[in-house]
Amino acid sequence: MIECSHRDGLPRPEPEPLSETCPECAALGSHPVQLRMCLVCGHVGCCDSSPYRHATGHFEETGHAVMRSVEPGESWRWCYVDRHLVS
Repeated sequence: MIECSHRDGLPRPEPEPLSETCPECAALGSHPVQLRMCLVCGHVGCCDSSPYRHATGHFEETGHAVMRSVEPGESWRWCYVDRHLVS
């Protein structure tokens, strides 16, 4: 893992998830794979293994760089800008 300058600007404490699942997948009737939460605003989206890649789409639309897994037992974070796991 690397240190990430984008992590320093994140709100503390982390935002609450805005939903329990990917709302874009729910609207499409698609089943999301592996949920991710934006650490800037709390948006929940599906990972890149899902057909629609809504977590990545959220980053592309907003520039919110850091997300974390919200899967049970997982706490890793990813920076879309640096393209690395971050501490």
